[in-house]
Amino acid sequence: QRQLVESGGGLVPPGGSLRLSCAASGFSLNYYAVGWFRQAPGKEREVVSSLSSDNSAKYYSDSVKGRFTIFRDTARNTVSLEMNSLKPEDTAVYYCAAQYSTSSYTNRFYLHPGEYDYWGQGTQVTVSS
Repeated sequence: QRQLVESGGGLVPPGGSLRLSCAASGFSLNYYAVGWFRQAPGKEREVVSSLSSDNSAKYYSDSVKGRFTIFRDTARNTVSLEMNSLKPEDTAVYYCAAQYSTSSYTNRFYLHPGEYDYWGQGTQVTVSS
């Protein structure tokens, strides 16, 4: 059974840092583009960052650019999101998602939730003093 599990969420003061990890079981993330999304109460799910399966292409939303970094650990079969200089508006449930990339699209990332086949259960990030 193919599963994604997020970890690393929690409560952090403004200006703090967290590292979220997305671990895959039952399949190798090496062949998948991976995206991080977030959803705050009363708001739609939005893309935060996305990474192509060959790691050559990365996307960051304007709201997190320069503060968040997405990276893949092949040995651990994980994709992580390093979040620095956190702001209260970063508070949300964060989800990772994976989409298989055929050989012709290894350099592509995906920005829309409907483009992803696999989702984790989410992890809560709260930025508050």
